[in-house]
Amino acid sequence: MKSVDCNLLLKKEAKKGIIIFGPPGAGKGTQAGRLVEELELGYIATGDILREAVAKGTPLGGKAAEYMNSGELVPDEVMIPIVEEKLAEESDKRGVLLDGFPRTVRQAAMLDEAGRRNGIEIDKAIYLKTSRDVILQRLCGRRVCPKCGATYHVRNIPPKAEGICDKCGTALVQR
Repeated sequence: MKSVDCNLLLKKEAKKGIIIFGPPGAGKGTQAGRLVEELELGYIATGDILREAVAKGTPLGGKAAEYMNSGELVPDEVMIPIVEEKLAEESDKRGVLLDGFPRTVRQAAMLDEAGRRNGIEIDKAIYLKTSRDVILQRLCGRRVCPKCGATYHVRNIPPKAEGICDKCGTALVQR
């Protein structure tokens, strides 16, 4: 029986990890949605998982809420365990796309290690670049449903009834 190089096998069978980053309003969420669907990946958006942890009332969610409510960035000591937990949940998929993470060198090192533990090779990064004018136009027109999370844009993706969510009928808020 011929021996097989395990490192080669693992490399070949590794699940893929992609990081998408750029300024707010660059289109990360839109492009991430397309990539997740096309490539059948898990999706980890830090804003979503932070809100989920807060809503669940987890101890880490409570700590995150303190920072978020004061307008501060959530520190690595809170953010890293939340992302690690979500990465483990998504490890059964073909791979994962990360939106908004990592933001620091420490987070990148943690992501690399957590990816290894979960059989995910982070091997691509996509930077979305756009002009300041486009970003401002996109951000000023954003609307979101506070109940179901559906997103709209007053000009590009308007709801059927102005200011009302198409999915659940809740009044939209500016994000």
